[in-house]
Parts: sequence; C-alpha cells; structure tokens
Amino acid sequence: MNEKQLIQEAQYKAVRSSGAGGQNVNKVSSKVELHFQLSETSAFSEEEKSRLFKKLESRLTNAGELILQCDESRSQHRNKELVTQRFLNLLKESLKKRKPRKKTKPSKAAKLKRLREKKQLSDKKASRKDPMKD
Repeated sequence: MNEKQLIQEAQYKAVRSSGAGGQNVNKVSSKVELHFQLSETSAFSEEEKSRLFKKLESRLTNAGELILQCDESRSQHRNKELVTQRFLNLLKESLKKRKPRKKTKPSKAAKLKRLREKKQLSDKKASRKDPMKD
C-alpha cells in the first residue's frame, strides 16, 4: 500500500463546521471532507480492491466513493491530518486478512463439570418442592 499515492489521489474539501464555536463557526471552513474514488484508484490490485469493496460496502457511495469527514479541531490543518490518518488506518485494517477460526470441541472434563453443575442445580430446585404433593 503506497500511502503517498493514496494521499495524492484523495481529494480534500473544506466546509463550514456545525455546532458551538461562536462567530468562528460562521466565518471559517474548518471541517475537512476527504473524498476517495476506490473504483478508479491505481494504488491497489484488483484483488485488494474487491476486498476493500466487500469490507467497506456500508461506507461507500453508489459510485464507489469513500467519504470521510473530521471537525474535531478548530484548525483546518489539524482536521486534515486527522482525517488523513483515519483514512489510512481504515484502509490498512480493511486489507488485513482474518485468520480462519479453528473448530474446537469441549473437553471431556468440561462436559462432566457442566453435567455435575446441572445436576446440583436440579437437586437444589427439587429439594424446594413440597414432599406431600408426590
């Protein structure tokens, strides 16, 4: 994964942030949106693209565009750094291959322990019954 190429292909857009902040919110475009065309990038192989499309399908637009935004800071530069870092981490995590789960069975001792505890609980509840109703 070539981070420099990914950052060059990403498009940044500064927009006005919402929420508290007084006049600063009304005057300064501090919120940063990152737009990345996953379908048109040359930074990934076809296999990697298909894995990314599968993992990020809920976050992609219909056109295959990934949009991230950040308005945590009052500084546009800081928000750009944060959204870029978040973008790169998201792609790294999405490209990781999961280890296949190994099927296991409970041990004989675990089965016996479960049955023993089940029997104890059953005996406890049976001892609460009225003996005359039998």
